[in-house]
Amino acid sequence: MISPPDPDALFSGGGMSFLTGGQSAKFSYGYSSFKGKRASMEDFYETRISEVDGQMVAFFGVFDGHGGARTAEYLKNNLFKNLSSHPDFIKDTKAAIVEVFRQTDLDYLNEENGQQKDAGSTASTAMLLGNRLLVANVGDSRVVASKAGSALPLSIDHKPDRSDERQRIEEAGGFVIWTGTWRVGGVLAVSRAFGDKLLKQYVVAEPEVQEEEIEGVDFIIIASDGLWNVLSNQDAVDVVQEIADAEAAARKLIQEAYARGSSDNITCVVVRFEVS
Repeated sequence: MISPPDPDALFSGGGMSFLTGGQSAKFSYGYSSFKGKRASMEDFYETRISEVDGQMVAFFGVFDGHGGARTAEYLKNNLFKNLSSHPDFIKDTKAAIVEVFRQTDLDYLNEENGQQKDAGSTASTAMLLGNRLLVANVGDSRVVASKAGSALPLSIDHKPDRSDERQRIEEAGGFVIWTGTWRVGGVLAVSRAFGDKLLKQYVVAEPEVQEEEIEGVDFIIIASDGLWNVLSNQDAVDVVQEIADAEAAARKLIQEAYARGSSDNITCVVVRFEVS
């Protein structure tokens, strides 16, 4: 039997019941992060409430680094800042998200010029604007919603063996092979990421964006693959369905993933909605 993680080794926190820009959606959020069995911590997360053009916007994100923590840390510090300062974020949110993700990737690569060419990171993000929830994903961290106890994926993992991703990579001149798992160029187990300069021609930071009305959504889970490698979407929803406190729910998910044998860093954010 695997012993549970030391509670003191879990870093967690949260916030309660912000009202978003005069709208009727209230929410609470909690996060938890755990190094787990890895020698170093490469996961980062961010929760931020900002006023953008007079509207309150909530940003939540999980960034899972590889080849070091630098890329994920850069995203934590810059991605939401860049989004909130984009002039069209409120009036054309989806287009702004795509543009900012691409530009942030370019900025990072330029800043890191000549360094850490194999470093990269996923970005799984959820943004709340009034009663709209926009999810933008790059890589294999994932966002899952619960509607009346049923799991609803709000992102699709960017894996090299996904047929459309494999086709895109091959059309760009790359290749995907099996080396214990499917990898781009035999190297990288995700097909989209920030950073990864050596594979940038194939491994893009173009997000897939999905919009969902929060009416009927009880909560969402944003987590790194340290969670999803051992819990299905429905498993994760079931684990925290009855836990009203979002921080306690995030901690419980990490404890459950560790108990089920996760060997990776594990980070998750839980956002609970209350629509009046």
